[in-house]
Amino acid sequence: MIVKAYNNGTHNRNGAGYGFKVSNADRDEFFKPEWTSILVELPEGDEPVEVKIDPASFWSENSRELVSQAIGKWLRRNGLAPWHVGNAPVFVLEPIADNRFRVEKAGKSSSKI
Repeated sequence: MIVKAYNNGTHNRNGAGYGFKVSNADRDEFFKPEWTSILVELPEGDEPVEVKIDPASFWSENSRELVSQAIGKWLRRNGLAPWHVGNAPVFVLEPIADNRFRVEKAGKSSSKI
């Protein structure tokens, strides 16, 4: 699935407030409402990152973000954040086992997410 980098507007240097935004269709297809967290394998990462899921917001129509300070640190460390408004990087978030996913860089920004 294609996901877009997300930030809550603060662009903290410590990575807080960053994550990935998932489309409604991909959320419904690849995520389970009973999950309270997922594991995300970031490129060049030794261990997967645990990303908490807030069920109230993640399963709403407007907020489908997976937010994690570790994702933010990774984005900033790799020069992928901060970004210009409307130009968030996009990634492939590949399901690899139950609630475990792998991230790969996808390319240009997409407004469809």
